[in-house]
Amino acid sequence: MQVIEKDGKPAFYVLPAALWEKVREAVEDADDAAAYAQAVADDDGMRFPAAVVHAELDGAHPVRAWREHRGLTLQALADAAGVSKPYVSQIEGGKRAGTAATLKKLARALRVPLDALQP
Repeated sequence: MQVIEKDGKPAFYVLPAALWEKVREAVEDADDAAAYAQAVADDDGMRFPAAVVHAELDGAHPVRAWREHRGLTLQALADAAGVSKPYVSQIEGGKRAGTAATLKKLARALRVPLDALQP
């Protein structure tokens, strides 16, 4: 390694290419490890199944996508949430937004966080 000084202080370090590659790889590995550790720390445990994501991308309302993923009929979801079948149908069809209280009931019945039901 060569040190190039300016005003009596180190200004540049010249490294052999092989040593630089080792240092660069070590820094990249450390960055990757830090990013992974942060992702693990931020993980809330919620996963969106591919079927739900694809259904939503195809235009399905999140309530419908999750209901079908869970294998529930409209009536079964309505009963589990304590709301009427037509009301659930109107939410899924985009004719009604659903109140916060109703969406909380649906989220509980579908076993998903409330945010998962936002279109």
